[in-house]
Amino acid sequence: MTAIHKTGLVVVAGAGGFIGGHLVANLLASGFWRVRAVDLKPVEEWYQRFNDVDNRQLDLRVRSACCDATRGADYVFNLAADMGGMGFIENNKALCMLSVLINTHMLEASRDNGASRFFFSSSACVYRADRQLSPDIEALREEDAYPAMPEDGYGWEKLFSERMCRHFTEDFGLQTRVARYHNVYGPHGTYDGGREKAPAAVCRKVIAAKLSGKHEIEIWGDGQQTRSFTYIDDCVKGTRLLMDSGVPEPLNVGSSQMVTINQLVDIAEQVAGITLMRKYKLDAPKGVRGRNSDNTRIRALVNWEPSWRLEDGLERTYRWIYDQMLSGGRSIVNAS
Repeated sequence: MTAIHKTGLVVVAGAGGFIGGHLVANLLASGFWRVRAVDLKPVEEWYQRFNDVDNRQLDLRVRSACCDATRGADYVFNLAADMGGMGFIENNKALCMLSVLINTHMLEASRDNGASRFFFSSSACVYRADRQLSPDIEALREEDAYPAMPEDGYGWEKLFSERMCRHFTEDFGLQTRVARYHNVYGPHGTYDGGREKAPAAVCRKVIAAKLSGKHEIEIWGDGQQTRSFTYIDDCVKGTRLLMDSGVPEPLNVGSSQMVTINQLVDIAEQVAGITLMRKYKLDAPKGVRGRNSDNTRIRALVNWEPSWRLEDGLERTYRWIYDQMLSGGRSIVNAS
């Protein structure tokens, strides 16, 4: 399977969000000149927006909007979903499940409009809960998604949508690619408001403690739960390589550098140059006990391996969030 052509029309759904905005920037930097960016939010609220892109505000839960979004498209990246960090996921299961409308309608519209390749952003939340009961978890392999026991709500939607992609390839010939993202973080993303992921939340809390002089931090859970975190540049590279590949099966796109949440806080404290008193909120949403990515398969099939250490990626993320908090708002990347 050859790489996608730079002359083709590329649609990025969810382009106003964190990963979508970085993907659009990467496509433009790589020489793609026919890019359509789509998101539910008004364009002026997108994290990154580009003047030489076909920017559209569309509700992709509606099938007609998906038809408009994919009309004339050669390649479709579907990153659109109603999602957030664990606090949002655990308290909004129905909203997370409703994202199934987006991927179902986008698949139908992409097929009907003659797209040749379709990418779906899945999640490590598809993995069996009984494989994630200990902080000392063995890294999750792709086959560990079955027998199915995913994260309630969000994980079920992702697993169902993976199956939809598979069957659209089998039944209709639409070439689909699926990445299981593991905790993607970096600049130009959500860091407050309840939808932020752990790295951004930790950075925000450390920065707030430093700026206020109140040197304490609230940690959800006991801090011993383990995760791996994937820097955005590595995520986008893995996404592009997978889309260019001939691999139809879901693959992990994640870091294998596993840390506890306490260690994540340690790193943020080192960047900030402070030490905080830790208060543990044991009744807060905290997700599974342990999760890490096994990259054996994607390394063999796509030749991808993360290059960013958590220490380096978190420092960049911290610096960006610090600037946002000092300026009192979120900066938007505008480019011509």
